[in-house]
Amino acid sequence: MDFFVPSASDPQQAEAVFTSIAKHIQAPAQQQRVYKLEWRHEGKVCQCEIGKPLPAIFRNDETVLAIYDCGEVYKICTPNRGAIKFDPILASKSAVQHVEFFSH
Repeated sequence: MDFFVPSASDPQQAEAVFTSIAKHIQAPAQQQRVYKLEWRHEGKVCQCEIGKPLPAIFRNDETVLAIYDCGEVYKICTPNRGAIKFDPILASKSAVQHVEFFSH
């Protein structure tokens, strides 16, 4: 899967949005970009994917815009959770079961 950000009209805009969100949440430079993440949250297996809604456990059907590797945690960003306001959703690396990266 090639890198994209939902609603970006072209690769340049996708890059600008990804960089802007990263600055907002203080994410480090990304060696690889995460496309899909699976982890355990409150005893349940959760899966999120760029361009898809958050898992139902978060009671928010916002679209996942970006996922950042931030050392001990992954930060999952939606328009209101991380991208514009509020904090992103955190997935502890110790709870992560699967990570899939964009190919480019």
